[in-house]
Amino acid sequence: MNKVILNISMSLDGFIAGTNDNPSQPLGDQGDILQAWMFSGEEISETNSFFKPSSTDKNIFDSAAQETGAMLFGKRTYDIVGGWGGSHPLENIPVFVLTHHTPEDPPKGATPFTFVTEGVEQAVRQAKEAAGTKNVSVGTASVAEQCIARGLLDELDLHIAPVLLGKGIRLFDHIGKQSIKLKSTKVMEGTGVIHVKYDILK
Repeated sequence: MNKVILNISMSLDGFIAGTNDNPSQPLGDQGDILQAWMFSGEEISETNSFFKPSSTDKNIFDSAAQETGAMLFGKRTYDIVGGWGGSHPLENIPVFVLTHHTPEDPPKGATPFTFVTEGVEQAVRQAKEAAGTKNVSVGTASVAEQCIARGLLDELDLHIAPVLLGKGIRLFDHIGKQSIKLKSTKVMEGTGVIHVKYDILK
């Protein structure tokens, strides 16, 4: 059975973006320092040559990509990156965007996009169907929080950068008041990052 997994980079104090999460922000400033591990080495990712992690981080990155059959994002992230110009870096993987309104003129490219307006449960259902035997990767804080609050998320795949941002967009601020129990399944040190995995106990 496929799983719904939050795969995201974050600061040690729980932020997934700085106060300015514009994609043109220079690497190393606030939010982008969280993604630096993807460009911290001389290996070339098998998924996309744009990414150049270290050998350890390459295995982490490529393994997750190979196990992903669909991705789920929120409309805010989609808007910030301009719909990835129609081609997400993981080009051939379908992307589902949870939104209140479908864009009138989305960019055309290699990525098949589906805009879901019926809520997070419907978005997860469609993404899981599209993923087949592979997993659904969630890459947006707001969608992850909705999934956690509704018991739809199965795992956390977190990449923790050695920085305290102090402000920005925080993960896990809106997950409801019920405690969520986790089981640690993996901890690995990369180049300027700690990779941790948790199962969500239900």
